[in-house]
Amino acid sequence: MKRTAVISLGVFLTASTIQAQQTASHFEIETGTPLQTMDGFGASDAWSMQRIGLWPDSVRRQTADWLFSTENDRGGKPLGIGLSIWRFNIGAGSQEQGRESGIAPGTRTECFLRPDGTYDWTKQEGQRNFLHLARERGVRTFIGFFNSPPVYYTQNGMATNTGRGGTLNLKTEHYDDFARFAANVVEGLERHDGIRLSYVCPVNEPDGHWNWLGPKQEGSPATNREVARLARAFSQAFTDKGLDTRILVNESSDYRCMFATHMAGWQRGYAIQSFFCPDSTETYLGDTPNVPRLMAGHSYWTNTPLKSLRDIRVQLKDTLDKYGVQFWQTETCIMSNDEEIGGGGGFDRTMKTALYVARIIHHDIVYAGARSWQWWRAVGGDYKDGLLREFGNRDGSQGRVVDSKLLWALGNYSRFVRPDAVRMGITATDASGHTVEEGDTDNQGIMCTAYRNADGSWVMVVLNYAPEDRNITFHVDDRKVRQWQPYLTAEGEGNDLRPLGKVRNGKPAVIPARSLVTFVGRGQAE
Repeated sequence: MKRTAVISLGVFLTASTIQAQQTASHFEIETGTPLQTMDGFGASDAWSMQRIGLWPDSVRRQTADWLFSTENDRGGKPLGIGLSIWRFNIGAGSQEQGRESGIAPGTRTECFLRPDGTYDWTKQEGQRNFLHLARERGVRTFIGFFNSPPVYYTQNGMATNTGRGGTLNLKTEHYDDFARFAANVVEGLERHDGIRLSYVCPVNEPDGHWNWLGPKQEGSPATNREVARLARAFSQAFTDKGLDTRILVNESSDYRCMFATHMAGWQRGYAIQSFFCPDSTETYLGDTPNVPRLMAGHSYWTNTPLKSLRDIRVQLKDTLDKYGVQFWQTETCIMSNDEEIGGGGGFDRTMKTALYVARIIHHDIVYAGARSWQWWRAVGGDYKDGLLREFGNRDGSQGRVVDSKLLWALGNYSRFVRPDAVRMGITATDASGHTVEEGDTDNQGIMCTAYRNADGSWVMVVLNYAPEDRNITFHVDDRKVRQWQPYLTAEGEGNDLRPLGKVRNGKPAVIPARSLVTFVGRGQAE
C-alpha cells in the first residue's frame, strides 16, 4: 500500500523580502516513487594520514572519532560524522625516491613493493593505522586508489608524468605486472591487516590536464583505450586469485569528460559511452568480470556559476541513464574558480565553505543521481581541501588536528543517511497549492532531500542558504513516527550537529539563516 509523507514548509518573510507565489512552501515526500539507493559517504587518507597515523594515540583517536564515529555523547550530540567509506591511497614509491621523485615531501607516498619484487607490509604504516581506526568505528567499505603505477613499472621511472604528454605512464610490458601488484595489495592488506578492499581504482583523473603539466604529486594521464586495457588486466589478476574486489573506473577529473570532451581530446573524453556502450568495441567494459556498471567522477570545476551547477549534472544524469550506469562522486574540494567563497586558498572553519559544499552535495544527489558522495582529503593544511586541518612540527613527528563547520555539514548527510538508505522524491507546492517545479532546490534559499534508512527511520536534510530564518511546519504520514529529532549545524560554538528540542508532527520548527538542520524520525522496518 502506498503511503505518502507530507512535509509542510511555511515560509515567514520580513517586509523587505519579496516572495512570489511560485516560492515553494509545502513539500510532499513521494514514498511510492523511490529514487536512488545510497551507498555511503566518505573521504580519502591522502596524504596526511601517513603522518597523523604515527602521531600520539590521543590525536589519532580524536581524528578518527570526528571522521567515523556514530556514537553520541551523554547529551545526544554526535561525536563524529559517521563516514561509511574510506579511500586508501596505494602508494607508487615516490617517498623511497626522495628528491629524485620530483615530488614535494608532503605528497610523496611509500610503496609495498621493493625493487627486487618482494613486498614490505610494514610500509604505509600511518595509513594502515587509520584503516584499523576506521574499521573499529564501523566502516565496512574501503576503496584502494592509485595515482600512479609503482615507479618500477613507469616509462620514466617516476610516479609523476612531467613532460610525457597524455598517455599512461606505464611500460607496455608491465600492464600485467601492475595488475598483479594490485591483486597482491588486496590480498596482503587482508592477510596482514584484516582489511578487505571492496573496490580498487586503477587510475585517477586520467583525463585531467594537470596530470601531464607538473610534478606536484603522483599522477598519470591515460587514454580510454589504456584505461580499458588496464581494467581488463586487473580483472584477470583478481579472477586468478579468486578476489571479489570490484574495479572502479575512471575517476574523471571533470563531469564534462564523462559525457563529452573538456580540455582533452576524444581519446580522454566520452568516458561513459566508451566504457559502457557495446558499440565502443575497443574500450567496452560492460561484460568484464569485477567491473560494475558504475562510473566514478569528480565534481571539480563544475560548481559555478549556479546554472552550470545544475545543468552539467542534468547532462551527466541523462547520459548515465541512457547507458544504464550508476554514479559515485568520489572526490572534490574547493578550487580557484569557486570565487563565491574566495577560491581554494586558506583553510576555512566557518559556515561559508560548509554551506557552499552542502549545496554541491545536494545538487550531486538530486541532479546527478549520485549514490555515494566523497570528499577529497579527510585532513589537509592551509587550503580548503580538508574536512579537518593538521598542525604539525616541521619534522612531522607530532601535532594537532582541528575540526571545521565543513566536517559537520557533511555529517548532516553521512551521520544520518546510512548505507542502503533510499532517497525519496519530493513534490513542492506554493502557498496556493500549485506545484513548483524543482521546488526542493532553491539554490539561494531552502534545499531539501529526504531518505528512508534500512531500519525504517526517516531523514530530512534541510539546507537554508538564505540570510534569514525560515519557519517550517512539518508532518509525515507515518503513524510509527510521532516526532522528529532535529540536529543543527550553524555558526557558533557547539552548533555542530547540535540536537534541538524534538518536533512533533504538525508543529512549527525554525531553520536558522545560513544553516543545515537534519530531522530524524524513528520508525520501524516494514
